Amino acid sequence: MTLKGISQRMKRLLSPDPDHFLRSVSAVIHVGANTGQERDHYEHLGLRVLWIEPIPEVFGELTNNISKLPKQQAIQALVTDEDNKQYSFNIASNNGASSSILELKDHKDIWPQVEFVETISLRSKTLTSLLHEEGIDPSSFGALILDTQGSELLVLKGAVPILKHFSFIKTEVADFESYSGCCRLDDLNQFMKMHGFRPYFRQAFATRKEGGTYYDVTYKREV
Repeated sequence: MTLKGISQRMKRLLSPDPDHFLRSVSAVIHVGANTGQERDHYEHLGLRVLWIEPIPEVFGELTNNISKLPKQQAIQALVTDEDNKQYSFNIASNNGASSSILELKDHKDIWPQVEFVETISLRSKTLTSLLHEEGIDPSSFGALILDTQGSELLVLKGAVPILKHFSFIKTEVADFESYSGCCRLDDLNQFMKMHGFRPYFRQAFATRKEGGTYYDVTYKREV
């Protein structure tokens, strides 16, 4: 890579806008939708959006929130690396935003007010199977966005057959054990490199006093 290329890459990695890559795509899949907090931003960019959210009550709020946005649709599903696996899904006190199939660990060092208040039983689908069953063509989406609270690597492993269709993959990830047995930044970097993606952007958004950081990371598929 030339010095100019290195400089351009560093500018992207340090850019104040974590979602500038969305201007390069026309449609996104967002796994871990919660109530669709990004819906207006996506609408402003003119994106077609497929939201995926597992919690029934939160899904109901999501569908209501996007009901007047014709380019956005939602599916209720728990996405992991296996089809038809039974999970105990932990629902968090912050309107479900920190909910996970994993148990809380050092997450409490940053957000001590968050706790699990309920556990429900859900069966999983891989993203590959879910899209096939719903008749949705993954090649029509340019970006995949994950916010699944520690299980991001499981989602990606279940999507290996379709990863080639995405130009960008964005995920929230920590470099410490925020949830018990969770995916960490180094794990994610290794997996993405193995499947032809390189880091495109990284921005820290929360830091643990005892050591450790949460990041928004975007990867770009190598041409």
